[in-house]
Amino acid sequence: MKHTVRILLLLLPLLFTLCGCSNDTPSGDLSNDDILKVLDAKINKHPNDADLLYDRAKILLEMNRVNDAIADLSRATSLNGKEFKYHMLLGDAYFANGDVEHSYSALQRALELRPESSEAYLKLGEIAYYSHDYDRAMDNLGKVTAKDPNNRTALFMKGFIYKETGDTSNAILLLRKVCDIYPDYEPAFEELGILYSVRHNPMAIEYLNTAHRLEPNNTNALYALAMYYQDGNHIDQAEEIYKSILDIDDNHKLAWHNRGYIQLFTYGDYDQAIQYFTRAIQCDSTFIEAWTNRACAYELLGQPDLARSDFQQAIQLDHTYQPAIDGLARL
Repeated sequence: MKHTVRILLLLLPLLFTLCGCSNDTPSGDLSNDDILKVLDAKINKHPNDADLLYDRAKILLEMNRVNDAIADLSRATSLNGKEFKYHMLLGDAYFANGDVEHSYSALQRALELRPESSEAYLKLGEIAYYSHDYDRAMDNLGKVTAKDPNNRTALFMKGFIYKETGDTSNAILLLRKVCDIYPDYEPAFEELGILYSVRHNPMAIEYLNTAHRLEPNNTNALYALAMYYQDGNHIDQAEEIYKSILDIDDNHKLAWHNRGYIQLFTYGDYDQAIQYFTRAIQCDSTFIEAWTNRACAYELLGQPDLARSDFQQAIQLDHTYQPAIDGLARL
């Protein structure tokens, strides 16, 4: 029967964040729609003003009008190809549009204009990471750490790449360095705690508790801590943490599911397990583990018709899902 669900958390912070408006852009209490109207009027009068096009592109990106932003930035770079910030924002826009190739080209052009830019190398490292080109990612990030050995983002990303490539020892070393240098940087504590949790190392408790203290409403660290306790058969501690998670987020499907799993296989309370699995399914109707484990609860409760229905639902979600196939065969 299906065991509890463990999630792998991606905590890599996006570097491709949208910039605020420049000092020349209307601000104050104006909405983006109002600012856009002002910029439209200015650009109608001065259609070849590259700075105005750049300012409008920033607003368009904030409004998620990515293609329009790309059009403005392409126009701005054609009017003035020597402005570093135009190419940087164009790289952001292409990346937001999922166009990795053009994003990379725009950032390379920015580097030609400002070869020492750590920001550009960081973004190139991120593109390579998401393209699973880890060697290129490490090369770009290495250029950042060569100049600034304690650059938080570069160290964190390198640690994440080590984790993704299976080198957990080096991942832990780098993440511990980040935690030591930046004791308020929650993502490093969270990710390090998860790595220790997977290793069943009690250091997980310290790092995950610290992550929770730094970000009390982030349930990721709490979930990892609950899984650590549950995997170690400390069921009472795990159950209390799952309750805390649900106090923060009543629609946390994994917490509901794992509470159901505990009731089903630890306490044998099939009715309570069914209630928890049902809540998990209400949170996500495609949650195949919850369908399957609720079917197991019905099966153990002596209700084969309901069990069969849930196993069939799981198989509809994935016709190759073996636990549901096996369950259906038992009935």
